[in-house]
Amino acid sequence: MSEKYSLPVWIKGGAQVQALKTSIETMWAKVEGWLKIPLDQMDATTCHPYVLGLIAYQRDVTRFENESESIYRKRVDVAHKNLIDAGSKQGFERIFERLGIGYLELDERLDSVEWDVISLKVSDSQISTNTKLLDNIIRQYGRTCRRYELTVLTPVSIGVAVSEVGHVWALDVAREVISPWQADININSNESGHVWALDVASVS
Repeated sequence: MSEKYSLPVWIKGGAQVQALKTSIETMWAKVEGWLKIPLDQMDATTCHPYVLGLIAYQRDVTRFENESESIYRKRVDVAHKNLIDAGSKQGFERIFERLGIGYLELDERLDSVEWDVISLKVSDSQISTNTKLLDNIIRQYGRTCRRYELTVLTPVSIGVAVSEVGHVWALDVAREVISPWQADININSNESGHVWALDVASVS
């Protein structure tokens, strides 16, 4: 692994030389940190809270009541991207994704309501945990002269069991046929052997 700072070749090795090298590395590490302070303050996710307020003012982001610092920093950090996506259907979905709100369905021009109403379909948990954040997003990034309504989506799990059942089936078809009744009679003459006798009795 290459050394971060190398000493001149004419300086020989030893304990004092190693101590000199360590002190030089420590000094320049501090100088590097001082130079990076202004650059670090431009990052909304890591800057000082006071500087964060200035960046938020520059990006037209206002902290609402009881908003956590993590959500506030995230809104300031992605404010420019959110402004670009403001007003469009796909843009609203990306805004929800960036801020970690979750799944969103957006419907407009519905037949059952007036034409200027846009329906945002979210889950019950999203509304309960992000009520003020949703209001802020609609106010700042929603379309002009449009009304927004929140529709709650409740997922329902349905289970269907499939099983095999043995069975036997048969199909019987009854058909009525009407035809005249006929009887065929055949008389056969057969000769059979027989014996006959005539006895006559007289009284004298």
